[in-house]
Amino acid sequence: MLVLTETARSAGCEFLAEQFEGAGHSVTFPRPAYGSRERGVMIVSRLTTHPLPLSVAYLPHRVAAVTVETSTGPLNVVGVYVPSRDTSEAKVTRKRSFLEGLAAALPPGATGRWLVLGDFNILEPDHVPRYRTFQTWEYEFYTGLAAAGYRDAFRLLAPEALEYSWVGRTGDGYRYDHAHVSGPLAGDVASCRYVHEPRTGEDRLTDHSALTVALAVNAVEPLDVKDPAWVHDLVPALF
Repeated sequence: MLVLTETARSAGCEFLAEQFEGAGHSVTFPRPAYGSRERGVMIVSRLTTHPLPLSVAYLPHRVAAVTVETSTGPLNVVGVYVPSRDTSEAKVTRKRSFLEGLAAALPPGATGRWLVLGDFNILEPDHVPRYRTFQTWEYEFYTGLAAAGYRDAFRLLAPEALEYSWVGRTGDGYRYDHAHVSGPLAGDVASCRYVHEPRTGEDRLTDHSALTVALAVNAVEPLDVKDPAWVHDLVPALF
């Protein structure tokens, strides 16, 4: 499965959706409104997916949620693109409102098998280096996931590692992109790592590194798909 963030109602994103659907993939793409400069998220799957209603009323196109069937029960996947902000009151309120709505919509992590991932635009409280621009309520979304029974999949396997998924012009690194798993799924995390090639490679396809998660689960409803040839050239390290 691919979770693509910062998608838009644009010719490029529509091309991606059409190409993947034409190759037999399942595509979940809650599109922003026409004429909007809003961004969102798209889930592309080689596996059969089923819609997963997740009640996020504010900026709902920034959340895509699906269920896939595995041999040990349903696996719920939630892709997220949290708004960035500056110091203006409007953008602070916008980001805070979205995080509050998302936190309220996610079920307790002590039950069910959930994978919540994407560009959170927040850092862990113990992030190194420490940036004074982040506020308590932003860190509280991260700690709130832990309190609700979710685990940071990267930290499960690499408790002390310093990895960054976005690097600013001054060379300062930020781990903005996260994957969290519910408690019952934590034992199935086989790997979680950052792939920097899309950000640092010759083509510079994006300003974020990719994040990959491998789970030790077996899907029971695979699709008969053939990836477009350009997909493997797009992010070769993911395949």
